[in-house]
Amino acid sequence: MAATSDSSGSSVRKRRVDSSKTETKCADGSEENEADSGKDTEKEKELQRLHTGTYWLTRIVLLRSVAFIYLVAFSVAYNQNKQLIGEHGLMPCKNYLNSVKRYVGGKIGMAAFAYTPSILWLLDWSDMDANLDGIALAGMALSAFVLVTGMANMVIMGALWVLYHSLVNVGQLWYSFGWESQLLETGFLAIFLCPLWTLSQVPRNCPPSLICIWTFRWLIVRIMLGAGLIKIRGDKCWRDLTCMDYHYETQPVPNPMSYYMHRSPWWFHRFETLSNHLIELIFPFFTFLGRWMCMVNGAVQILFQVVLIVSGNLSFLNWLTIVPSLACFDDASLGFLFQSRGGAKKAVLEIQNEGAAGRTPTPTKGSMLMRRVVNISLAVLIGYLSIPVVMNLLSSRQMMNTSFEPLRIVNTYGAFGSITKERTEVIFQGTLSQDPKDPEAVWEEYQFLCKPGDVYRRPCLISPYHYRLDWLMWFAAFQTYEQSEWVIHIAGRLLSNDSAVLSLLDRNPFQGRETPRWVRGEHFKYKFSQPGSSSAAQGKWWLRKRIGAYFPPVDLEGLRGYFQSRNWPHPHIPRNRN
Repeated sequence: MAATSDSSGSSVRKRRVDSSKTETKCADGSEENEADSGKDTEKEKELQRLHTGTYWLTRIVLLRSVAFIYLVAFSVAYNQNKQLIGEHGLMPCKNYLNSVKRYVGGKIGMAAFAYTPSILWLLDWSDMDANLDGIALAGMALSAFVLVTGMANMVIMGALWVLYHSLVNVGQLWYSFGWESQLLETGFLAIFLCPLWTLSQVPRNCPPSLICIWTFRWLIVRIMLGAGLIKIRGDKCWRDLTCMDYHYETQPVPNPMSYYMHRSPWWFHRFETLSNHLIELIFPFFTFLGRWMCMVNGAVQILFQVVLIVSGNLSFLNWLTIVPSLACFDDASLGFLFQSRGGAKKAVLEIQNEGAAGRTPTPTKGSMLMRRVVNISLAVLIGYLSIPVVMNLLSSRQMMNTSFEPLRIVNTYGAFGSITKERTEVIFQGTLSQDPKDPEAVWEEYQFLCKPGDVYRRPCLISPYHYRLDWLMWFAAFQTYEQSEWVIHIAGRLLSNDSAVLSLLDRNPFQGRETPRWVRGEHFKYKFSQPGSSSAAQGKWWLRKRIGAYFPPVDLEGLRGYFQSRNWPHPHIPRNRN
């Protein structure tokens, strides 16, 4: 029995040892599974992580950004072209096209297209307003499609470029701003981001061209260097760091924030000016120093443009300048803009993972060759056209906002090379008095949509929209009416109560009344009121002081000869004058 008992105990101990061994094996096994599980998790995370050095998502962001600017630009055109360059506009584009036609020999041929590239040559001129509206509406529709869907091809982006070219080239004075050429150059580069026909956010057979990405980067470098160099070579206040003491008050169309930023401490204005020089003259070179430094430059340039947007109404210029800065970022850095489960991001991850696994579908030799030819041709074209631009940047006689060829593919840029130290405004006034010299004559003021006029009216906030007439009135204020004859043209239209011109204004003091007998231009000096002062407490945003007459009182009969000598249609004399 003792022997049996010992045998039984030994058996129990063996079972316990075996059990412990089994538990150990199970424990070892579970550790192995956890390690395998950890490896699988890391692998899954890697598969969900966007790679650096690809630009599928960058292309979507660029195309949508360009489309947004086009949409704004075509909206401005639709709302203002008829009044400015339409059939009865201040500078009819039909007259301009006829003058070009006479200049090139009286025929509409290649010489006319080369001098003024525009599809308006091909259209019926009997209703030019309809032509202008049609171009603007087509541009709005195409740009809205790209903006909403994020899809585009070369045909759509090429059409947008042609349509806007057609307006800019006949826009004359009203389209003479540097951002028009900048939009055309940006739009031209956007054409080569896309496949020829395919409409897809992520067209698998057409990866974004690195050459095209670098053309955008080259654009932002030139824009910033051009702006920085023109300042250093221009107004002395940029060198002594005092320009920002004046800029907010004297810029073309201030906004409400300009009022407060103008009153910043002197040391803050010095910091702003110095920062401006660093951002425009130093940071652009970061583009060529590797991925991280390139992204630093992109982020700085975008932040700089946002500050400018907040502090003034500079049309869509600053919004447009953000676009090429976006090319400084690749898919890995822009992934946060896209939904994790979204179609575009998911498609890019699949393409990248297939590439990492060596399963990338091989495109046909024909398509590869075609893309390579197009990309190399783009690089050669941009490089060749950049030669005069670079020479201009290096020149001590640097020009700003200049195109060296009619298609405006590569241009030179710059802004605010000189700063006006005082703000002056031209104020249109009308009177019903028969004698403009009568001391008892009551002169009533017209108000523009955005530019300063009524001292009690708060500065407007319209960026990225653009009132072209308001902006040109800023230039007219520091010229004479002889240099800006279109000002007298406007006066004549006001005397006839012309609805086209009045639609460009905010307030007609004679609405619903007899039309004015006389209109004159008065010249005033404007200054921001001091926040917290008695003037500000009264609701005055501006203080103004009369300088003198900008142009003398004029009436319709007196303007007849003036209009005839310039081939302007003489405004009709209102019936209530007969």
